[in-house]
Amino acid sequence: MTKIKVSAVSYTNSKPFVYGIMHSGIQDQIDLSLDIPSVCANKLIDNQVDIGLVPVAALLHIKDYQIISNYCIGAKGNVDSVFIFSNKPIQEIRTLQLDAQSRTSNNLSKALLKYHWKINPELVTSELADAFVQIGDRTFSNRDHYPYQYDLAAEWFNFTGLPFVFAVWASNKPIPKDFKIAFNEALKYGLDHRKEVIAGLPKVENLDLEDYLTRKIDFNLDEQKLIALEKFLGLIRTL
Repeated sequence: MTKIKVSAVSYTNSKPFVYGIMHSGIQDQIDLSLDIPSVCANKLIDNQVDIGLVPVAALLHIKDYQIISNYCIGAKGNVDSVFIFSNKPIQEIRTLQLDAQSRTSNNLSKALLKYHWKINPELVTSELADAFVQIGDRTFSNRDHYPYQYDLAAEWFNFTGLPFVFAVWASNKPIPKDFKIAFNEALKYGLDHRKEVIAGLPKVENLDLEDYLTRKIDFNLDEQKLIALEKFLGLIRTL
């Protein structure tokens, strides 16, 4: 049987999903790779995989994409792993370095700069920028080092009153219904066993893993998140 190729994100926020896949019967049907978000997106766009936990900004580049799961990487308020870090207030920054590992958070930053903060800094690649976007596990060690930290999920909530969706499980082709049901059950299994997931993770300085994976990350792709997703995709089309 031909295995379904799946790209999942390698960050801590995806560990419950990976746990569920690896502890379910579905793992025998899957060829699983773990990638940074931008690579996960590129693999799905380039048809190197069939399913990916893709940054939602990438959906605009996937023809006839299908969201195949009721689960996502999302947050309502602070997410604690997607930031703009700066040594000066946001209104004073003149240059901003984007994150090479990101698609969605770079676009979220651009949307917030334009429509929420109403500023227009130059976007640069230099590490000498006034501020920088950073996502994922790398943010955990930076939160004590910068006087100005802007949690982008919290800023989106302040701007819109909506939760934010960073990544969804999407396919670039029709996926058999039976597989989608089994895949969702595997993801749910991982979420239902987050205590075991957390127990198996190394401790992270300056991060409460239980709080992060049970309260900060909101994994359910509910109606409010779908509304937020459409609003976000509409905004980035204007950038």
